[in-house]
Amino acid sequence: MAAYVHRPFYENELQQHKNSPDIKVITGVRRCGKSSLMSNLAEQARFEVGEANVFYRRMDQFGIPLSPTAEWLERELADALSKRNTNHMFYVFLDEIQDVSSWEKVVRRLHTKEGVDAYITGSNAHVLSSDLATLLGGRYVQIPVQPLSFAEFLVFSEARNITFANADSAFAEYLQYGGMPAQFDLPERTEEQLANLLETIYETIVLNDVAMHASIADFDLLSKLVRFAFSTSGNLFSTRAVVNALTSAGRKTSSETVDNYLKALFDAFILNECEQTGLAGKQVLRPQRKLYPIDNGLRNVVTRFSPGDFGAQVECIVFNELKRRKLRPEVGVLRAGEIDFVAYGKRGEREYIQVTASMVDDTTYKRELAPFENLSDSFPKTVLTLDRYRTGITETGVRIVNLVDWLLEKDA
Repeated sequence: MAAYVHRPFYENELQQHKNSPDIKVITGVRRCGKSSLMSNLAEQARFEVGEANVFYRRMDQFGIPLSPTAEWLERELADALSKRNTNHMFYVFLDEIQDVSSWEKVVRRLHTKEGVDAYITGSNAHVLSSDLATLLGGRYVQIPVQPLSFAEFLVFSEARNITFANADSAFAEYLQYGGMPAQFDLPERTEEQLANLLETIYETIVLNDVAMHASIADFDLLSKLVRFAFSTSGNLFSTRAVVNALTSAGRKTSSETVDNYLKALFDAFILNECEQTGLAGKQVLRPQRKLYPIDNGLRNVVTRFSPGDFGAQVECIVFNELKRRKLRPEVGVLRAGEIDFVAYGKRGEREYIQVTASMVDDTTYKRELAPFENLSDSFPKTVLTLDRYRTGITETGVRIVNLVDWLLEKDA
């Protein structure tokens, strides 16, 4: 078994909530590394309080009932609690909890016990259902986990003795195959093995966490919708336009069906939406949205690694990085044109961001900077580009930064 590679960004966040009364709910798309984080946390707990005070169950592993129930889980917990050392905290780790029917009731009862610190993971937003919120009375904290950031990708590469000529060549690989941690456990890192791994992960997510959870019977329609959403990511999305496109392709459907399928994809954390926001006096009466897959590798395996949508792939990486940094990205709409992302912070602060492959051409340079001229506030304005020839700060204070450097900023 490959050695565990640390992910300090998430480990530090988990540490901040350790021993608090809140239930820690670790969410994220399947295979993004939630189980490894939880397993590492459980190992640390065993070292601190001993085996008897750690209860760890991964619901998709061998030895667990094929259809685990709340009654089975409660019996297991009750038996473990009876053997614990009451002088120490009792840690509970429940991995892929959504596979247990009526699990919320067990977690609610667990929450009433003194000296218990509980962690659960789930690959579907059902773990954050209204039932859980009602049962726990808001006494839980969500810790969203994403596939590897580019900085983490480099750390994993070094840990597995995978070398690149430089950061730019590593980014080219990251752009194509994404950040699913399982790629670093492959016996050989070939194009074929990487593509097969991504296809397997994608099919598992769509089947288990989308179709089964949302009781979607029309798998063909779901697959076509995913392909459409992934291949057009970065473009403004209209449900009606999707219905028309699918109908033209011979698949009649309705706006309600498309919206329900999209919600199932959002709930499985495989797809995110980026809504429009009006700027400089521009009102958006009927805001549209852009859709971004959670991982470029999953996006590319669906689009068969098409090289023709390079700009959309780069945008996808920026969007997911902004989400990882706990910002809320939206599409900025002006009276003339748009700004790729307006990244809002928790206290109302914001940053305006344009994304482009290159700023070398004068026409592109002027086009990317032009939208900023219509903004009257003093919030930071940034252009992210893959070239390094015109980086720096313009006379009007716009920061032009190489994208790879931005992804590796230490204070991010």
